[in-house]
Amino acid sequence: MRAAAAQAAGLLAVSAALADDMGAIGLPLDKVTVHYTGLDRSQFRPLDRAQCRERLARELGLALPEGAPVLACVGALIPRKGQAFVICALPLLPDAHLLLVGTGPDRAVLEALAAELGVAGRVHFLGSLDHVLLPLVLGAADAMVLPSESEGLANAWVEALACGTPLIITDAGGARELVTSPDAGRIVNRDVADIAAGVAAVLADPPPRDAVAACAARFSWDANAAALADYYEGLLAG
Repeated sequence: MRAAAAQAAGLLAVSAALADDMGAIGLPLDKVTVHYTGLDRSQFRPLDRAQCRERLARELGLALPEGAPVLACVGALIPRKGQAFVICALPLLPDAHLLLVGTGPDRAVLEALAAELGVAGRVHFLGSLDHVLLPLVLGAADAMVLPSESEGLANAWVEALACGTPLIITDAGGARELVTSPDAGRIVNRDVADIAAGVAAVLADPPPRDAVAACAARFSWDANAAALADYYEGLLAG
């Protein structure tokens, strides 16, 4: 990686935190530009929560109890993403249902964990979803919980915020570049009790959905493409 970086005209990082990590392993920071992810704003936007839940019932057969808190967790089912921590937090969050979006080798382990804790009826494995159904899941949720061990800047974070859904995430990668106010959610320790406390705090005092969505206002594919075009033009001019 260091050899490739030495030959490169420029390097891109998806978050300032990742840029720091690149410098820490010996990549030249003077070549690094932070370039944030894009977002399809026509798909990911605030939607009516009750209508999202009705559509999930129709299209996925997912009937959620009326009034039940709903948590979404979007990511590959692997230990690094931390779904097990969220399942372990469910006994501390009575009536909350968890929607797990993603596939991976940990599914059987997570199913067994949910059964062992007596919360299997509140954990829903939805598998991979396209970008038509994913906004419905995020729109139906009261919070998006993802206690990752490491990240760059997760697309799922940005997509959830754009849907008006606050985040409960760990201090990984560019988390602090997104969660800059209580409207965006909470940064918590990768600990069951702290995750449960963060979720409970957001459920007790939910921020307005428009205020949450405003936290992702700077993300769009148009802005992403324009910044990337300017970046490449600068490299060619140099």
